[in-house]
Amino acid sequence: MIRTVGALVLVAAVAGCSPTGAQESAPAGRSAVPLVSTGFPPSAAAARTQLAALKVAWGENWQTYERSAFGDGWSDETDAPGGRNGCDTRDDVLRRDLSELRLGDRNPCVVLSGVLHDPYTGKELPYSYRKASQIQTDHVVALGAAWRAGAWAWTPSRRLAFANDLDVLLATDKQTNYEKSSKTPDKWKPPRTAYWCEYGRRWTGIKAKYGLTVSPPEKDAVRELLDSCP
Repeated sequence: MIRTVGALVLVAAVAGCSPTGAQESAPAGRSAVPLVSTGFPPSAAAARTQLAALKVAWGENWQTYERSAFGDGWSDETDAPGGRNGCDTRDDVLRRDLSELRLGDRNPCVVLSGVLHDPYTGKELPYSYRKASQIQTDHVVALGAAWRAGAWAWTPSRRLAFANDLDVLLATDKQTNYEKSSKTPDKWKPPRTAYWCEYGRRWTGIKAKYGLTVSPPEKDAVRELLDSCP
């Protein structure tokens, strides 16, 4: 799923603050530190075990997918990793994935600037709160791919949790994210082959965590990704 990091007006609306909100106080009683799941992504050995246990099935209900089924934009009101910590999901991802961070003076949720070492391409991409960015927030298993693999049968609250789960999300290069779109690994793999192992581990961990199916060619492609692990 594609989310543009540089769209400041939209971000301000979703985060509930104006561009000057970087100076606002963090919500009282809430942590500005994003949560991370213990043991995620799984090790290569654990991912191979998880992959073997996934249900193999062809995708269903392709024609019924709508983005709105996963909620309207980012939400902190979920029980997924990173939920209910008082910070916008997108800001959680930026704080986790960027280096050389500069945070808001009074609201440490907000990332004012930083640098992304893009996992998919290896590019170094600068980020500034007030400028258009080449960084987007990617759902590793895209929402459309999740829908076809079983999310069509979930409750709205479970779909909202998936869409905002930090384990599912990565900050990535915008153009590469466009190219990835909702493709599964049999149709798209990261251009940077050094990331194949972790990509396979993340993909498998997400599918196992949410009980999603894999298609036969997808399973073969994920196995190839995991075969690249040391």
